[in-house]
Amino acid sequence: MKLEILSVNTSEKKGTIKTPQAQITLNDNGVVGDAHSGPWHRQVSLLATESIEKSSQEAGRTIQYGEFAENITTEGIELFKLRPFDKLVSEQVELEITQIGKKCHGDNCNIFKEVGNCVMPKEGIFARVVKHGTLEAGQTFTYSPKVFKCLVITMSDRAFNGVYEDKSGPLLTKLVHDFFKEHHYPVEIDIIILPDDSRMLEGSLINAVSSGADIVFTTGGTGIGPNDVTPEAVRKIIDKEIPGIMELIRVKYGTEKPGALLSRSVAGVAAQTLIYALPGSPKAIKEYTDEIFKTVMHAFRMLYGVDSH
Repeated sequence: MKLEILSVNTSEKKGTIKTPQAQITLNDNGVVGDAHSGPWHRQVSLLATESIEKSSQEAGRTIQYGEFAENITTEGIELFKLRPFDKLVSEQVELEITQIGKKCHGDNCNIFKEVGNCVMPKEGIFARVVKHGTLEAGQTFTYSPKVFKCLVITMSDRAFNGVYEDKSGPLLTKLVHDFFKEHHYPVEIDIIILPDDSRMLEGSLINAVSSGADIVFTTGGTGIGPNDVTPEAVRKIIDKEIPGIMELIRVKYGTEKPGALLSRSVAGVAAQTLIYALPGSPKAIKEYTDEIFKTVMHAFRMLYGVDSH
């Protein structure tokens, strides 16, 4: 899907309208010479002419490119329908979307005072520069949606040997698919079944991280039995543990079912891959993911350095 660049705009001060330029240069901090450039996640602002036209009708006049302080004015897609982590790619430049909309400053905003309204808080988007280069009106962006990559690993000697059908892996796969669908992201999910072998699990986790998996779920092997080796293998791979999630789940369900307190489930991060080691029962998988999914998108924003809290 293509977007045409209609105008490229800059300003020397924040909170003021931007002026169209013949060309802009983008580097690690955003648009060279623009007031909003810097080492943060909102380096470049974009607004679609589809949004500007609606505001022009409301204002009863033609609103010029840059009046809403957007660095890049586009045509072809309503930009506010895109999602963080999507990318816009031109011949030279690559931008990664980091935020949709922003807080409106209302009467304290000079743009609001000059134009009479401001569509940026609702329909403008923000991005950071992934690849340097120049942009000018007449060029195009190709829209590249973020596709999350997930790996589901079932740890079970019996399932691996075909003694019984794996039910936990397929359930976890469905729950992951439904979660990303709810957040309007496509997801690719690979499923593997391993025996209770820590070296095989470590190898699979290392491969997942090196191949750029966004999230890995394991199911099984988190108890205290002689073949329960999952937590130890996961801890060898992760760089940082996320203890709070599993602590909450153990306390929440352990107050009524003390057996739940024997779970040794682990959550952590390896490079930019989230890894969650869950129990093997379908019931526990549903309980655990109900809590884990509440934090996943925020975790991704933190991992990618676009946390805005």
